[in-house]
Amino acid sequence: MTGTASGSRRGGGIRRGEARAGWLFVTPAVAIVGVFLAIPILLALWVSFSDWNGFRSPLNPNVNFVGLDNYAAITTDTGLDQRNFGRAVRNNLWYVVFVVPLQTIVALLLAVQVNRAVLRGRGFFRTAFYFPSVTSTVAIVVVFQFLFTASGAVNAVLGFFGINGPNWFNDPSGVFHNILAAVGVTSAPAALAESGPLGVTWWEWLAGPSVAMSSLIILAIFTTSGTFMLLFLAGLQNIGAEVDEAARMDGAGPVRTFFSVTLPMLRPTLFTVLTLGLIGSWQVFDQIYVLGGSTAGGTIATPAFLAYQTSFDDLKWGQGAAIAFILFVFIILLTLFQRWVLRERDPKGMGRSGRRAGRGGAADPRRHEPDAASAAVGADPADRALLTGADAREDGDAGPRDGSRS
Repeated sequence: MTGTASGSRRGGGIRRGEARAGWLFVTPAVAIVGVFLAIPILLALWVSFSDWNGFRSPLNPNVNFVGLDNYAAITTDTGLDQRNFGRAVRNNLWYVVFVVPLQTIVALLLAVQVNRAVLRGRGFFRTAFYFPSVTSTVAIVVVFQFLFTASGAVNAVLGFFGINGPNWFNDPSGVFHNILAAVGVTSAPAALAESGPLGVTWWEWLAGPSVAMSSLIILAIFTTSGTFMLLFLAGLQNIGAEVDEAARMDGAGPVRTFFSVTLPMLRPTLFTVLTLGLIGSWQVFDQIYVLGGSTAGGTIATPAFLAYQTSFDDLKWGQGAAIAFILFVFIILLTLFQRWVLRERDPKGMGRSGRRAGRGGAADPRRHEPDAASAAVGADPADRALLTGADAREDGDAGPRDGSRS
């Protein structure tokens, strides 16, 4: 008894020593995160509720608490600040609507192609597709400026086909407005001319991305698809070859195998790619800053750039911080919604049958054999193949047991 007690005391001392060592190792990281992340976030939150003008410390006694005035100025109070914020949100919303799906699709297609065993020079193509992602954003924007000027290479190619290209980075007209103008609709209907959310008319909300923003959308897809391609490529290489073989043996073609087998198994990777793309698209700043932000009639301004402009140019630090925190809430809510949409769903009826089995005890698997066989008739090819393999394994396990009994 005494030996056990002394052993436990020695063990407790060792554990206490490990705890102290653990805290000693993590203290520098905690201090760095606290000083350079947590404290600045709390100070920015305070600034969003104050009238700080950017001079001296935001904690000096001359700074006053103004409550929600900074948030109201850009969301509910009618005026230029509200309209600028509304247009920035509209611009960024159309940017997200186009960039996130297109870059995800392009990245997935590139990953599928470079993952093919029959493709020669796969290492070269992987490097070539990923190279724009590691190139300086500023350098790529400057190159795109030369390509998309009124006399640039893009308009030269369009002119070869008889198309008069626009002045890309200076054209504020909406893409959908231009399409409607081509069929004779050049003004807003009365119902859409009224003011909508954040002081922007419904006609402006439905204008689509401007021609200038469309150029940035192309730039974003070009620079980010390579990174997401690597994520999809890692997910594809984690899918066992036996799954595709089972689907092919059951008669599924390449398209059916991709949509019924490969894509569902890429759900975690797809969620990661969509989440990173969503966050990055709402935080776009570098490209807008290089292009000036206010060009093309303000149709390329985003909330991230507007927060910078409001703070550093207009010295309205409270409103700038308020824009940043509203943007933060946008991203959190959209990420949660996206997670809900992509959540795992049980097959129809499986949850109820599982609960009935849990209440009534373990169910007899032989009682459900006819239902499994009949369900396999209408199941996906891969599901039928996997179900057939499971039945074969059960029969193989049952054979030796029957023989041993005889």
